[in-house]
Amino acid sequence: MGLRMTSFKNWLDRWHNWAKQPHWILPVAWVLLLTGIAVWLQLGSTGLVDETEPLFAEAARQMQLTGDWITPYFNEQTRFDKPPLVYWIMALAYSVVGVNEWAVRFPSALAATVLTAFGFYTLRYFGFPRPGQTQTAASQQTPLRLSAWIGAACMALNLQTIAWGRIGVSDMLLSSCIGATLLAFFWGYAHAKPSAKDRWYLASYIFSALAVLAKGPVGVVLPGLIVLAFLIYLGNLRSVLSEMRLLRGSLIFLAITLPWYILVIWANGEDYIESFFGYHNVERFTRVVNNHWAPIWFYLVIVPLAFLPWSAYLPVAMARLRFWRWRMWQQQPRSAHLGLFALIWFAVIFGFFTIAATKLPSYTIPLLPAAAILVALFWSDQMTQSPQSTAEGRGVRISHIANSVLMLLLAAVLFYSPNWLGNEPEMPNLPEVVRQSGVTLWGGAIWLSMGIAALVLMLRQQGRWIWSTTLIGFMAFTLLTILPVLHIVDVERQLPLRQLSATIVQVQKPEERLLMIGFRKPSVVFYAQRPVTFISAPSEVAEEIFRLSRRLSRRNANVNSLLIIGRPVKWQEAGIQPQHYQTLAEAGVFRLARMEFPPGSPPLRLQAED
Repeated sequence: MGLRMTSFKNWLDRWHNWAKQPHWILPVAWVLLLTGIAVWLQLGSTGLVDETEPLFAEAARQMQLTGDWITPYFNEQTRFDKPPLVYWIMALAYSVVGVNEWAVRFPSALAATVLTAFGFYTLRYFGFPRPGQTQTAASQQTPLRLSAWIGAACMALNLQTIAWGRIGVSDMLLSSCIGATLLAFFWGYAHAKPSAKDRWYLASYIFSALAVLAKGPVGVVLPGLIVLAFLIYLGNLRSVLSEMRLLRGSLIFLAITLPWYILVIWANGEDYIESFFGYHNVERFTRVVNNHWAPIWFYLVIVPLAFLPWSAYLPVAMARLRFWRWRMWQQQPRSAHLGLFALIWFAVIFGFFTIAATKLPSYTIPLLPAAAILVALFWSDQMTQSPQSTAEGRGVRISHIANSVLMLLLAAVLFYSPNWLGNEPEMPNLPEVVRQSGVTLWGGAIWLSMGIAALVLMLRQQGRWIWSTTLIGFMAFTLLTILPVLHIVDVERQLPLRQLSATIVQVQKPEERLLMIGFRKPSVVFYAQRPVTFISAPSEVAEEIFRLSRRLSRRNANVNSLLIIGRPVKWQEAGIQPQHYQTLAEAGVFRLARMEFPPGSPPLRLQAED
């Protein structure tokens, strides 16, 4: 007992001595500042975004409400699209802060923060800008610090991380788990101490298991392919696999992942297997589903847009590594391999989803941390080294010019953008509201200033400082344009549905059905907290209402009416005329009404418009 107390006291003393040191304060503050701006600021100030976010939010609410933590449900139907990890975290957040938008988005914001912090930590120890610099590691503290600080900024402050870090779906959670898996693997791979290697490899298995619970088999397939390609390239596959203790790691991985999959299959049988493994995994890779088709070059456009404002430097950041010189890389110590590892990480994910038949912008989010590492190493090198060759210096100058041109082009797009916003029928007032708010003028002015600043720095031979003006400018763009635009779109598009959902709660009679006609907005299910029948095609609307009215006319029902919600123009297409209903409320372009079927009345027939 005394030995245990002494050991605990020694540990407490070490922790206290470490906590007194100031070295951790600035890094923590930096990560909190970056992620605070990127994902936490005003996280719950806007409503859920149709179509996908409310599906996750409501499934988590049902888990908390029913106590069924195995089978996800939405709108009284099973939802087998995704595994449960994101639902579990949301439901726990509901228990702490209540059922609200902040709790829905908490898993994504937390994931982005953890990934940024882990990226900072990894770059701080292994972010050597050039191979071979580890030989004089004592003199490399400045490059390592620059790599970490710039890399964290690139990870947190890019368009796609901001977008998906602020929405309650599973994509950012998957990216964080895959990123943590790969970073933990690299720590195990690069660490000198066997005991530390063992712990980091163990962490890698655990994070990979969490990735599988976040989105399925892709959570282990992608990290596995990346590690395999990396080790084969370096020619040390057998030795590293022996270090990783695959049998032990596989058992730990299965112990975390299998229980839920066994239980959900036990509860739902073939329905789950065919839906999740067949449709949402195999078929999404082998054929186009839900009309999500895109050309083979799709991600050549999407990834540079997603990684703004840093994407102009990705080509030179990759080329400077001279990845084709594999013998040079094989001769480097493991701790110098982070850049090569990030490049293979980026290439494997990019290639994997380029080959996949179904394509969505969110699929390549897991490659963004690798892109951030590559660009961070490039900028750290620019800040601390002279150009090593004429060709490399030429590549840097071309990147500076491309970056400035891109920023000026984005400024022009933002100045003109209100003229392109008039084609959204659910937000007819959006162009005028945007013009009055001035957000696009602010955004255009910021990008224009960033472009001019980059040009001036380049002409004054101070291009190595462009990253700092880019960072400051993009922070301003996030605060003065992205966040206000999110609020405007919420008010114009989602607020009317929340208002009508509140009215539904007040006016709906017991057993009265709610039909959503002409569109599918799952947010009504979440905010009204009741099931909704979605009917899209006009012919189906007419048939459904006729069937309901006939059923009510034949029996002494407790309720002889139903509620309908939608856009009146869609009602007219379905044959619903003003004399068929009583308007209860209107908000934006949407209307809530009641259709009554008095007992004994003939069934109501509607004639849908062609």
